[in-house]
Amino acid sequence: MGLFLSIIVGILAGYLGSLIFKGSGLGLLWNLIVGIIGGVIGGAVFEFLGMHGHGVLWQLISATVGAVILLWIVSALKRK
Repeated sequence: MGLFLSIIVGILAGYLGSLIFKGSGLGLLWNLIVGIIGGVIGGAVFEFLGMHGHGVLWQLISATVGAVILLWIVSALKRK
């Protein structure tokens, strides 16, 4: 996947993750950061579960799941 497409997927995943978890977007830069980190987390989780996929849609799903996990962890740490 090209760099430009990876950035777009990261932004979309961060935005979708923030919509699912928080109910509103975080802004372009934060959506990108959350999406990229979420992509790493989601990839690791799906790899651990033995689930593999290819293509942009799979990357978007994986990164969005990872973004939701990341936002949940950050939220839990903020409460303490």
